[in-house]
Amino acid sequence: MVELMRSPLHARHEALGAKFAEFSGWSMPLQYTSVVAEHTAVRTAAGLFDVSHLGNARVSGPGARSFLNSCLTNDLDRIGPGQAQYTLCCADDGGVVDDLIQYLVSDEDVLLIPNAANTATVVGLLQEAAPAGVVVTNEHLQHAILAVQGPASDAVLEALGVPPSLEYMHFRPAQIAGVTVSLCRTGYTGELGYEVVCAWSDAVTVWDALLSAGQPLGMLPAGLGARDTLRTEMGYALHGHELSAEITPVMAGLGWAVGWDKPTFWGAEALKRQRAAGPSRRSRAIKAVGRGIPRPGMDCVGDDGAVVGTVTSGTFSPTLQTGIGLALLEPGYAPGADVGVQVRARVEPFTVEKAPLVHPHVKAQ
Repeated sequence: MVELMRSPLHARHEALGAKFAEFSGWSMPLQYTSVVAEHTAVRTAAGLFDVSHLGNARVSGPGARSFLNSCLTNDLDRIGPGQAQYTLCCADDGGVVDDLIQYLVSDEDVLLIPNAANTATVVGLLQEAAPAGVVVTNEHLQHAILAVQGPASDAVLEALGVPPSLEYMHFRPAQIAGVTVSLCRTGYTGELGYEVVCAWSDAVTVWDALLSAGQPLGMLPAGLGARDTLRTEMGYALHGHELSAEITPVMAGLGWAVGWDKPTFWGAEALKRQRAAGPSRRSRAIKAVGRGIPRPGMDCVGDDGAVVGTVTSGTFSPTLQTGIGLALLEPGYAPGADVGVQVRARVEPFTVEKAPLVHPHVKAQ
């Protein structure tokens, strides 16, 4: 039996009574009190997440920026130092190896945050392709990542003496409890929020400081259960669900994260062909008309009972108090259409919606 990796905050989570679950080879907190309570805290005040399972990789050396720009989908020339960008690592056939955030420190230094399960694969592909002088380093266990998410996020930072003034998808150094961190105006909930990257050894100090500052403001520690319901309400893709070797950025509705005019990137020709022809299926948000709750893998059916798609993510929405999900549907099923979901022995009625399903009071961007 393979032993699961543990966050540097594992003991803190145990002390808070966390319920743990396996996630991409890591033992991570699923919830502390309840998913609904933690979800609601993020939508109304703030939540503190440990996402240290996420990967870290560094691409450095002369030409690091231009090298990455020839590999990953988004156009790194669109941003400047101190900015972050969502991008994808694709295979030659357009399938998605991983989706990740790239942080541009300088033309010779870019930090990547891949998904936990895909870090080694992404690093290996980049190392194999890197020209002389460009070094790709796996730093997965060197950094911890904490996320403060919710409308009270600015107030949490201000309570620690940290000016929160950052534009969306920007980052800068900051000091929290005497620890130097990278403060990033990013997140996975749709709410105003920040991700804090620090040294693995400093994680406990930073976590304690954030939690102490945030609790008087209504902040709760939040697990990956709430992270999933929050991102599903926003229609955000999760690799292995809305993105995979079989589900391309075009199918996932992520064409905005592709630099179509760049000279080249991995999977460019296949994606351009699919974009021109139109995808055979398209990721859409769905919302229950009745009491049905969709789950990944359930069939979506048309009026005649024919299968027209598959649920890729599904849950009960604490905000909307109904079943919601994301589904890969035939292109005719656009927002406004009706679709059935085979929930056990019954076909439950759903409507196809335009994401996001929830509009935060204080938006992330």
